[in-house]
Amino acid sequence: MAPGKSKTARYTEIERKFAVTEDTVSPSFEGLSAVAEVARTETQRLDAVYFDTPDRDLAAHRITLRRRTGGSDAGWHLKLPAGADTRTEIRAPLGTATDTVPEDLRDVVLAIVRDRPVSPVARISTRRSVQVLHGSDGTALAEFCDDRVTASAIDGDEQSWREWELELLAADVPDDLMDRLANRLADAGAEPAGHASKLAKVLGTDTVAPPAPPADPIHRAIAEQIEELLVWDRAVRADAYDSVHQMRVTTRKIRSLLQESKQAFGLNDDGWVLDELRALAAVLGVARDAEVLAERYQSALDEMDPELVRGPVRQRLVEGANRRYTAGWRRSLLAMRSQRYFRLLDALEELVRAEPPEPADGEKPTANIDSAYKRVRKAAKAAAKVTADEADATEKDEALHRIRKGAKRLRYTAAATGADKVSERAKNIQSLLGDHQDSVVSKAHLSTQADAAHAAGEDTFTYGLLYQQEHDTAQQSRAMLQDALKKLDKAVRKAH
Repeated sequence: MAPGKSKTARYTEIERKFAVTEDTVSPSFEGLSAVAEVARTETQRLDAVYFDTPDRDLAAHRITLRRRTGGSDAGWHLKLPAGADTRTEIRAPLGTATDTVPEDLRDVVLAIVRDRPVSPVARISTRRSVQVLHGSDGTALAEFCDDRVTASAIDGDEQSWREWELELLAADVPDDLMDRLANRLADAGAEPAGHASKLAKVLGTDTVAPPAPPADPIHRAIAEQIEELLVWDRAVRADAYDSVHQMRVTTRKIRSLLQESKQAFGLNDDGWVLDELRALAAVLGVARDAEVLAERYQSALDEMDPELVRGPVRQRLVEGANRRYTAGWRRSLLAMRSQRYFRLLDALEELVRAEPPEPADGEKPTANIDSAYKRVRKAAKAAAKVTADEADATEKDEALHRIRKGAKRLRYTAAATGADKVSERAKNIQSLLGDHQDSVVSKAHLSTQADAAHAAGEDTFTYGLLYQQEHDTAQQSRAMLQDALKKLDKAVRKAH
Protein backbone atom coordinates (compact mmCIF):
# COMPACT_ATOMS: atom_id res chain seq x y z
CA MET A 1 0.00 0.00 0.00
CA ALA A 2 1.48 3.32 -1.00
CA PRO A 3 1.31 6.07 1.63
CA GLY A 4 -1.79 8.14 1.21
CA LYS A 5 -5.29 8.67 2.46
CA SER A 6 -6.63 5.55 4.19
CA LYS A 7 -10.16 4.24 3.71
CA THR A 8 -10.29 3.16 7.34
CA ALA A 9 -11.95 4.79 10.34
CA ARG A 10 -10.84 4.49 13.98
CA TYR A 11 -12.99 4.17 17.08
CA THR A 12 -12.33 3.65 20.78
CA GLU A 13 -14.29 0.76 22.25
CA ILE A 14 -14.80 0.50 26.03
CA GLU A 15 -16.49 -2.80 26.72
CA ARG A 16 -16.91 -5.63 29.23
CA LYS A 17 -18.13 -9.17 28.59
CA PHE A 18 -20.17 -11.34 30.97
CA ALA A 19 -20.97 -15.03 31.13
CA VAL A 20 -24.60 -16.02 31.67
CA THR A 21 -26.74 -19.13 31.32
CA GLU A 22 -29.72 -19.66 29.04
CA ASP A 23 -32.04 -19.11 32.02
CA THR A 24 -30.52 -15.82 33.21
CA VAL A 25 -33.11 -13.02 33.20
CA SER A 26 -32.13 -9.74 31.54
CA PRO A 27 -31.05 -7.03 33.99
CA SER A 28 -33.03 -3.96 34.98
CA PHE A 29 -31.53 -0.49 34.65
CA GLU A 30 -34.34 1.33 36.42
CA GLY A 31 -33.41 3.64 39.27
CA LEU A 32 -30.02 4.65 37.85
CA SER A 33 -29.78 8.45 37.99
CA ALA A 34 -27.69 8.62 34.81
CA VAL A 35 -30.18 6.58 32.75
CA ALA A 36 -33.38 8.33 31.72
CA GLU A 37 -34.56 5.96 28.99
CA VAL A 38 -33.90 2.41 27.78
CA ALA A 39 -34.61 1.81 24.09
CA ARG A 40 -34.82 -1.66 22.60
CA THR A 41 -33.83 -2.26 18.98
CA GLU A 42 -34.69 -5.07 16.59
CA THR A 43 -32.82 -8.33 17.03
CA GLN A 44 -29.74 -8.46 14.80
CA ARG A 45 -28.11 -11.40 13.03
CA LEU A 46 -24.33 -10.95 12.83
CA ASP A 47 -22.13 -13.32 10.83
CA ALA A 48 -18.35 -12.97 11.03
CA VAL A 49 -15.28 -14.70 9.65
CA TYR A 50 -12.11 -14.21 11.69
CA PHE A 51 -8.63 -14.13 10.17
CA ASP A 52 -5.15 -14.89 11.51
CA THR A 53 -1.82 -16.46 10.56
CA PRO A 54 -1.27 -20.24 10.82
CA ASP A 55 0.57 -19.70 14.13
CA ARG A 56 -2.17 -17.39 15.48
CA ASP A 57 0.18 -14.41 15.74
CA LEU A 58 -2.67 -11.88 16.02
CA ALA A 59 -4.38 -13.84 18.78
CA ALA A 60 -1.09 -14.05 20.68
CA HIS A 61 -1.08 -10.24 20.77
CA ARG A 62 -4.79 -10.04 21.74
CA ILE A 63 -5.69 -8.66 18.31
CA THR A 64 -8.76 -9.72 16.32
CA LEU A 65 -9.42 -9.27 12.62
CA ARG A 66 -12.80 -10.10 11.14
CA ARG A 67 -15.15 -9.57 8.22
CA ARG A 68 -18.69 -9.18 9.55
CA THR A 69 -22.03 -8.87 7.81
CA GLY A 70 -25.24 -7.74 9.46
CA GLY A 71 -25.78 -4.92 11.91
CA SER A 72 -25.12 -1.21 11.50
CA ASP A 73 -21.34 -1.56 11.37
CA ALA A 74 -20.95 -4.34 8.78
CA GLY A 75 -17.46 -4.40 7.34
CA TRP A 76 -13.89 -5.37 8.20
CA HIS A 77 -12.94 -4.78 11.84
CA LEU A 78 -9.44 -4.82 13.34
CA LYS A 79 -9.41 -4.59 17.15
CA LEU A 80 -6.23 -3.66 19.04
CA PRO A 81 -5.72 -3.67 22.84
CA ALA A 82 -5.59 -0.15 24.29
CA GLY A 83 -5.86 -0.64 28.06
CA ALA A 84 -8.24 -2.15 30.60
CA ASP A 85 -11.69 -2.70 29.03
CA THR A 86 -10.51 -0.61 26.06
CA ARG A 87 -9.67 -1.43 22.48
CA THR A 88 -9.02 0.58 19.35
CA GLU A 89 -11.25 -0.59 16.53
CA ILE A 90 -10.27 0.17 12.94
CA ARG A 91 -12.98 -0.38 10.33
CA ALA A 92 -12.85 -0.76 6.57
CA PRO A 93 -15.70 -1.24 4.07
CA LEU A 94 -16.87 -4.76 3.23
CA GLY A 95 -15.78 -4.56 -0.39
CA THR A 96 -16.29 -7.50 -2.73
CA ALA A 97 -13.46 -9.78 -1.61
CA THR A 98 -14.50 -12.16 1.14
CA ASP A 99 -11.17 -13.85 1.90
CA THR A 100 -8.58 -11.15 1.15
CA VAL A 101 -7.78 -8.77 4.00
CA PRO A 102 -7.83 -5.08 2.93
CA GLU A 103 -4.29 -3.75 2.57
CA ASP A 104 -5.09 -0.77 4.82
CA LEU A 105 -5.86 -3.14 7.70
CA ARG A 106 -3.10 -5.64 7.01
CA ASP A 107 -0.57 -2.81 7.00
CA VAL A 108 -1.56 -1.81 10.54
CA VAL A 109 -0.42 -5.19 11.89
CA LEU A 110 2.27 -5.89 9.30
CA ALA A 111 5.01 -6.05 11.93
CA ILE A 112 3.11 -8.97 13.51
CA VAL A 113 1.90 -10.93 10.47
CA ARG A 114 4.87 -9.95 8.24
CA ASP A 115 4.88 -12.04 5.05
CA ARG A 116 2.90 -14.93 6.54
CA PRO A 117 -0.46 -15.89 5.00
CA VAL A 118 -3.55 -14.50 6.73
CA SER A 119 -6.62 -16.67 6.25
CA PRO A 120 -9.91 -17.62 7.98
CA VAL A 121 -9.52 -19.34 11.36
CA ALA A 122 -13.08 -19.22 12.75
CA ARG A 123 -16.69 -18.44 11.93
CA ILE A 124 -19.01 -16.89 14.49
CA SER A 125 -22.74 -16.18 14.19
CA THR A 126 -24.51 -14.06 16.78
CA ARG A 127 -28.18 -13.38 17.40
CA ARG A 128 -28.06 -10.08 19.27
CA SER A 129 -30.74 -8.26 21.28
CA VAL A 130 -29.77 -4.68 22.08
CA GLN A 131 -30.85 -2.12 24.67
CA VAL A 132 -29.50 1.42 24.33
CA LEU A 133 -29.33 3.46 27.54
CA HIS A 134 -29.95 7.21 27.12
CA GLY A 135 -29.26 10.13 29.44
CA SER A 136 -31.71 12.88 30.32
CA ASP A 137 -30.55 14.96 27.34
CA GLY A 138 -31.13 12.09 24.93
CA THR A 139 -27.47 11.15 24.60
CA ALA A 140 -26.82 7.43 24.04
CA LEU A 141 -24.66 6.52 27.04
CA ALA A 142 -24.20 2.77 26.77
CA GLU A 143 -25.34 -0.31 24.93
CA PHE A 144 -26.32 -3.62 26.53
CA CYS A 145 -26.15 -6.63 24.21
CA ASP A 146 -27.65 -10.05 24.93
CA ASP A 147 -25.82 -12.41 22.54
CA ARG A 148 -26.60 -16.00 21.63
CA VAL A 149 -23.52 -17.29 19.88
CA THR A 150 -22.84 -20.21 17.54
CA ALA A 151 -19.20 -20.57 16.57
CA SER A 152 -16.52 -22.94 15.32
CA ALA A 153 -12.88 -22.87 14.43
CA ILE A 154 -12.23 -23.76 10.78
CA ASP A 155 -12.60 -27.55 10.57
CA GLY A 156 -13.45 -27.57 14.29
CA ASP A 157 -16.47 -28.56 16.35
CA GLU A 158 -19.37 -26.15 16.76
CA GLN A 159 -19.86 -24.38 20.08
CA SER A 160 -22.86 -22.48 21.41
CA TRP A 161 -23.20 -20.16 24.37
CA ARG A 162 -24.88 -17.03 25.66
CA GLU A 163 -23.06 -13.91 26.83
CA TRP A 164 -23.71 -10.26 27.60
CA GLU A 165 -21.73 -7.26 26.46
CA LEU A 166 -21.77 -3.81 28.01
CA GLU A 167 -20.26 -0.99 25.95
CA LEU A 168 -19.99 2.73 26.67
CA LEU A 169 -21.10 4.87 23.73
CA ALA A 170 -20.42 8.43 24.92
CA ALA A 171 -17.04 9.94 25.76
CA ASP A 172 -18.19 12.14 28.64
CA VAL A 173 -20.08 9.64 30.79
CA PRO A 174 -19.65 9.59 34.60
CA ASP A 175 -16.43 7.84 35.66
CA ASP A 176 -18.29 5.16 37.60
CA LEU A 177 -21.03 4.48 35.03
CA MET A 178 -19.47 1.25 33.73
CA ASP A 179 -19.11 -0.13 37.26
CA ARG A 180 -22.66 0.83 38.19
CA LEU A 181 -24.08 -0.81 35.07
CA ALA A 182 -21.90 -3.89 35.61
CA ASN A 183 -23.30 -4.20 39.13
CA ARG A 184 -26.81 -4.44 37.67
CA LEU A 185 -25.64 -7.31 35.45
CA ALA A 186 -24.04 -9.01 38.44
CA ASP A 187 -27.29 -8.63 40.40
CA ALA A 188 -29.04 -10.48 37.56
CA GLY A 189 -26.59 -13.38 37.88
CA ALA A 190 -23.89 -12.51 35.36
CA GLU A 191 -20.21 -13.14 35.98
CA PRO A 192 -17.17 -11.66 34.23
CA ALA A 193 -16.49 -13.68 31.09
CA GLY A 194 -13.48 -15.92 31.13
CA HIS A 195 -12.49 -14.79 27.63
CA ALA A 196 -11.43 -11.45 26.20
CA SER A 197 -13.28 -12.01 22.92
CA LYS A 198 -15.55 -14.52 21.24
CA LEU A 199 -12.66 -15.58 19.04
CA ALA A 200 -10.45 -16.26 22.06
CA LYS A 201 -13.14 -18.57 23.43
CA VAL A 202 -13.44 -20.43 20.11
CA LEU A 203 -9.70 -20.88 19.65
CA GLY A 204 -9.01 -21.47 23.32
CA THR A 205 -6.23 -18.89 23.34
CA ASP A 206 -7.33 -17.47 26.71
CA THR A 207 -6.65 -20.83 28.33
CA VAL A 208 -3.07 -20.98 27.06
CA ALA A 209 -0.64 -19.61 29.64
CA PRO A 210 1.68 -16.96 28.21
CA PRO A 211 5.35 -17.95 28.11
CA ALA A 212 7.21 -17.17 31.31
CA PRO A 213 9.36 -14.04 31.03
CA PRO A 214 13.11 -14.70 30.78
CA ALA A 215 14.82 -14.97 34.16
CA ASP A 216 17.82 -12.95 33.08
CA PRO A 217 17.02 -9.20 33.47
CA ILE A 218 18.68 -8.23 30.17
CA HIS A 219 16.79 -10.91 28.24
CA ARG A 220 13.60 -9.78 29.96
CA ALA A 221 14.27 -6.11 29.15
CA ILE A 222 14.94 -6.90 25.49
CA ALA A 223 11.77 -9.00 25.25
CA GLU A 224 9.78 -6.08 26.66
CA GLN A 225 11.38 -3.65 24.24
CA ILE A 226 10.58 -5.89 21.27
CA GLU A 227 6.92 -5.76 22.27
CA GLU A 228 7.25 -1.97 22.56
CA LEU A 229 8.75 -1.89 19.07
CA LEU A 230 5.67 -3.61 17.65
CA VAL A 231 3.39 -1.09 19.38
CA TRP A 232 5.36 1.92 18.11
CA ASP A 233 5.48 0.35 14.65
CA ARG A 234 1.68 0.64 14.50
CA ALA A 235 1.84 4.23 15.74
CA VAL A 236 4.37 5.19 13.05
CA ARG A 237 2.17 3.69 10.34
CA ALA A 238 -0.67 5.90 11.64
CA ASP A 239 1.73 8.88 11.78
CA ALA A 240 0.90 9.45 15.45
CA TYR A 241 2.66 12.34 17.16
CA ASP A 242 6.18 11.51 18.42
CA SER A 243 5.87 7.92 17.19
CA VAL A 244 8.95 8.01 14.93
CA HIS A 245 10.98 9.30 17.86
CA GLN A 246 9.71 6.60 20.21
CA MET A 247 10.25 3.80 17.71
CA ARG A 248 13.78 5.01 17.10
CA VAL A 249 14.46 5.18 20.86
CA THR A 250 13.14 1.64 21.29
CA THR A 251 15.31 0.39 18.43
CA ARG A 252 18.34 1.97 20.05
CA LYS A 253 17.47 0.52 23.46
CA ILE A 254 17.38 -2.98 22.00
CA ARG A 255 20.70 -2.43 20.23
CA SER A 256 22.34 -0.98 23.34
CA LEU A 257 21.22 -3.88 25.51
CA LEU A 258 22.39 -6.42 22.94
CA GLN A 259 25.76 -4.67 22.63
CA GLU A 260 26.27 -4.93 26.37
CA SER A 261 25.39 -8.66 26.33
CA LYS A 262 26.75 -9.89 23.00
CA GLN A 263 28.17 -13.09 24.47
CA ALA A 264 24.93 -13.91 26.25
CA PHE A 265 23.13 -13.77 22.89
CA GLY A 266 25.87 -15.39 20.81
CA LEU A 267 26.58 -12.18 18.93
CA ASN A 268 29.87 -10.66 17.83
CA ASP A 269 30.88 -7.05 17.23
CA ASP A 270 29.78 -7.11 13.59
CA GLY A 271 26.64 -9.16 14.21
CA TRP A 272 23.98 -8.93 11.52
CA VAL A 273 21.23 -8.07 14.01
CA LEU A 274 23.23 -5.16 15.45
CA ASP A 275 23.91 -3.83 11.96
CA GLU A 276 20.25 -4.07 11.01
CA LEU A 277 19.15 -2.28 14.16
CA ARG A 278 21.63 0.50 13.41
CA ALA A 279 20.30 0.74 9.85
CA LEU A 280 16.68 0.88 11.05
CA ALA A 281 17.49 3.64 13.54
CA ALA A 282 19.25 5.56 10.74
CA VAL A 283 16.20 5.34 8.47
CA LEU A 284 13.92 6.55 11.26
CA GLY A 285 16.47 9.26 12.06
CA VAL A 286 15.80 11.09 8.79
CA ALA A 287 12.23 11.87 9.84
CA ARG A 288 13.14 12.35 13.50
CA ASP A 289 15.93 14.85 12.83
CA ALA A 290 13.60 16.89 10.63
CA GLU A 291 10.90 16.73 13.31
CA VAL A 292 13.33 18.02 15.96
CA LEU A 293 14.39 20.94 13.78
CA ALA A 294 10.80 21.87 12.89
CA GLU A 295 9.74 21.94 16.56
CA ARG A 296 12.94 23.71 17.59
CA TYR A 297 12.62 26.52 15.06
CA GLN A 298 8.87 26.87 15.55
CA SER A 299 9.38 27.36 19.30
CA ALA A 300 12.34 29.73 18.90
CA LEU A 301 10.57 31.92 16.33
CA ASP A 302 7.34 32.03 18.38
CA GLU A 303 9.30 33.31 21.40
CA MET A 304 11.21 35.91 19.39
CA ASP A 305 10.10 39.52 19.05
CA PRO A 306 8.15 39.62 15.74
CA GLU A 307 10.29 42.56 14.60
CA LEU A 308 13.33 40.29 14.70
CA VAL A 309 11.78 37.65 12.44
CA ARG A 310 12.73 38.96 9.01
CA GLY A 311 12.09 37.44 5.63
CA PRO A 312 10.53 34.07 4.80
CA VAL A 313 12.47 32.36 7.59
CA ARG A 314 9.52 30.27 8.78
CA GLN A 315 8.97 28.89 5.32
CA ARG A 316 12.59 27.89 4.97
CA LEU A 317 13.13 26.51 8.47
CA VAL A 318 9.79 25.22 9.75
CA GLU A 319 7.90 24.35 6.58
CA GLY A 320 11.06 23.02 4.98
CA ALA A 321 11.71 20.73 7.98
CA ASN A 322 8.10 19.55 7.94
CA ARG A 323 8.44 18.59 4.27
CA ARG A 324 11.61 16.65 5.06
CA TYR A 325 9.79 14.93 7.92
CA THR A 326 7.04 13.75 5.57
CA ALA A 327 9.61 12.46 3.07
CA GLY A 328 11.49 10.72 5.89
CA TRP A 329 8.29 9.19 7.27
CA ARG A 330 7.40 7.78 3.86
CA ARG A 331 10.90 6.37 3.55
CA SER A 332 10.48 4.76 6.99
CA LEU A 333 7.23 3.12 5.86
CA LEU A 334 8.97 1.62 2.84
CA ALA A 335 11.62 0.12 5.13
CA MET A 336 8.94 -1.18 7.51
CA ARG A 337 7.20 -3.02 4.66
CA SER A 338 10.33 -4.79 3.49
CA GLN A 339 11.48 -8.39 3.80
CA ARG A 340 14.62 -7.05 5.43
CA TYR A 341 12.57 -5.58 8.28
CA PHE A 342 10.52 -8.75 8.68
CA ARG A 343 13.68 -10.87 8.99
CA LEU A 344 15.05 -8.50 11.63
CA LEU A 345 11.88 -8.91 13.70
CA ASP A 346 12.09 -12.70 13.25
CA ALA A 347 15.71 -12.67 14.44
CA LEU A 348 14.96 -10.53 17.49
CA GLU A 349 12.17 -12.80 18.63
CA GLU A 350 14.39 -15.85 18.10
CA LEU A 351 17.12 -14.27 20.24
CA VAL A 352 14.88 -13.88 23.27
CA ARG A 353 13.31 -17.33 22.80
CA ALA A 354 16.66 -19.10 22.67
CA GLU A 355 18.33 -20.37 25.83
CA PRO A 356 21.32 -18.17 26.68
CA PRO A 357 24.68 -19.99 26.41
CA GLU A 358 26.43 -21.01 29.61
CA PRO A 359 29.10 -18.43 30.57
CA ALA A 360 32.73 -19.55 30.53
CA ASP A 361 34.61 -19.91 33.81
CA GLY A 362 35.21 -16.54 35.38
CA GLU A 363 32.96 -14.80 32.87
CA LYS A 364 29.97 -12.75 34.00
CA PRO A 365 26.78 -14.21 32.54
CA THR A 366 25.29 -10.98 31.28
CA ALA A 367 25.70 -7.23 31.07
CA ASN A 368 26.61 -5.19 34.15
CA ILE A 369 26.99 -1.51 34.85
CA ASP A 370 30.76 -1.74 35.43
CA SER A 371 31.62 -2.55 31.83
CA ALA A 372 29.15 0.04 30.55
CA TYR A 373 30.48 2.70 32.92
CA LYS A 374 34.08 2.07 31.83
CA ARG A 375 33.09 3.14 28.32
CA VAL A 376 31.68 6.41 29.64
CA ARG A 377 34.84 7.14 31.65
CA LYS A 378 37.05 6.30 28.68
CA ALA A 379 35.04 8.57 26.40
CA ALA A 380 35.09 11.37 29.01
CA LYS A 381 38.89 11.15 29.35
CA ALA A 382 39.30 11.23 25.57
CA ALA A 383 37.01 14.25 25.33
CA ALA A 384 39.00 16.07 28.03
CA LYS A 385 42.22 15.40 26.12
CA VAL A 386 40.75 16.68 22.86
CA THR A 387 39.63 19.86 24.63
CA ALA A 388 43.04 20.33 26.25
CA ASP A 389 44.74 19.91 22.87
CA GLU A 390 42.49 22.64 21.46
CA ALA A 391 41.32 20.47 18.59
CA ASP A 392 38.90 21.86 16.05
CA ALA A 393 35.21 22.18 16.89
CA THR A 394 34.19 19.08 14.93
CA GLU A 395 36.56 16.84 16.90
CA LYS A 396 35.30 18.27 20.20
CA ASP A 397 31.69 17.73 19.18
CA GLU A 398 32.38 14.14 18.13
CA ALA A 399 34.19 13.46 21.41
CA LEU A 400 31.18 14.69 23.40
CA HIS A 401 28.85 12.65 21.22
CA ARG A 402 30.80 9.49 22.12
CA ILE A 403 30.21 10.25 25.81
CA ARG A 404 26.51 10.50 25.07
CA LYS A 405 26.43 7.13 23.29
CA GLY A 406 28.22 5.51 26.22
CA ALA A 407 25.83 7.11 28.71
CA LYS A 408 22.89 5.86 26.69
CA ARG A 409 24.11 2.26 26.82
CA LEU A 410 24.83 2.60 30.54
CA ARG A 411 21.35 4.04 31.16
CA TYR A 412 19.55 1.12 29.52
CA THR A 413 21.78 -1.50 31.14
CA ALA A 414 21.38 0.06 34.58
CA ALA A 415 17.61 0.27 34.20
CA ALA A 416 17.41 -3.39 33.16
CA THR A 417 19.54 -4.55 36.11
CA GLY A 418 17.78 -2.46 38.76
CA ALA A 419 20.46 0.21 39.25
CA ASP A 420 17.87 2.99 39.06
CA LYS A 421 20.02 5.84 40.38
CA VAL A 422 22.78 5.03 37.91
CA SER A 423 20.21 4.94 35.12
CA GLU A 424 18.84 8.32 36.20
CA ARG A 425 22.32 9.93 36.26
CA ALA A 426 23.23 8.40 32.92
CA LYS A 427 19.95 9.69 31.47
CA ASN A 428 20.84 13.20 32.66
CA ILE A 429 24.13 13.04 30.75
CA GLN A 430 22.41 11.60 27.70
CA SER A 431 19.83 14.41 27.73
CA LEU A 432 22.44 17.08 28.37
CA LEU A 433 24.62 15.97 25.48
CA GLY A 434 21.55 15.30 23.38
CA ASP A 435 20.74 19.01 23.65
CA HIS A 436 24.34 19.73 22.70
CA GLN A 437 24.16 17.46 19.66
CA ASP A 438 20.85 18.98 18.56
CA SER A 439 22.48 22.42 18.73
CA VAL A 440 25.45 21.21 16.68
CA VAL A 441 23.14 19.81 13.99
CA SER A 442 20.98 22.93 14.06
CA LYS A 443 23.95 25.28 13.66
CA ALA A 444 25.11 23.40 10.56
CA HIS A 445 21.59 23.50 9.14
CA LEU A 446 21.20 27.22 9.88
CA SER A 447 24.46 27.98 8.08
CA THR A 448 23.28 26.11 4.99
CA GLN A 449 19.87 27.77 5.01
CA ALA A 450 21.37 31.22 5.59
CA ASP A 451 23.59 30.74 2.54
CA ALA A 452 20.58 29.73 0.47
CA ALA A 453 18.58 32.71 1.75
CA HIS A 454 21.45 35.08 0.98
CA ALA A 455 21.74 33.70 -2.56
CA ALA A 456 17.99 34.32 -3.00
CA GLY A 457 18.37 37.92 -1.86
CA GLU A 458 16.57 37.37 1.46
CA ASP A 459 17.30 39.00 4.81
CA THR A 460 19.54 36.64 6.86
CA PHE A 461 19.47 38.59 10.14
CA THR A 462 17.19 36.10 11.93
CA TYR A 463 19.43 33.16 10.99
CA GLY A 464 22.25 34.85 12.86
CA LEU A 465 20.14 35.28 15.98
CA LEU A 466 19.09 31.63 15.90
CA TYR A 467 22.67 30.52 15.35
CA GLN A 468 23.80 32.48 18.41
CA GLN A 469 21.04 30.88 20.50
CA GLU A 470 22.20 27.42 19.44
CA HIS A 471 25.81 28.36 20.21
CA ASP A 472 24.80 29.47 23.71
CA THR A 473 22.81 26.26 24.31
CA ALA A 474 25.81 24.13 23.33
CA GLN A 475 28.08 26.14 25.63
CA GLN A 476 25.70 25.69 28.55
CA SER A 477 25.56 21.93 27.97
CA ARG A 478 29.36 21.66 27.96
CA ALA A 479 29.60 23.75 31.14
CA MET A 480 27.22 21.40 32.99
CA LEU A 481 28.88 18.19 31.85
CA GLN A 482 31.58 17.81 34.50
CA ASP A 483 29.12 18.11 37.37
CA ALA A 484 26.87 15.52 35.73
CA LEU A 485 29.81 13.12 35.28
CA LYS A 486 30.75 13.47 38.96
CA LYS A 487 27.19 12.65 40.02
CA LEU A 488 27.23 9.59 37.77
CA ASP A 489 30.51 8.41 39.28
CA LYS A 490 29.07 8.79 42.78
CA ALA A 491 25.95 6.82 41.82
CA VAL A 492 28.03 3.97 40.35
CA ARG A 493 30.14 3.75 43.49
CA LYS A 494 27.03 3.58 45.69
CA ALA A 495 25.58 0.85 43.48
CA HIS A 496 28.29 -1.60 44.60
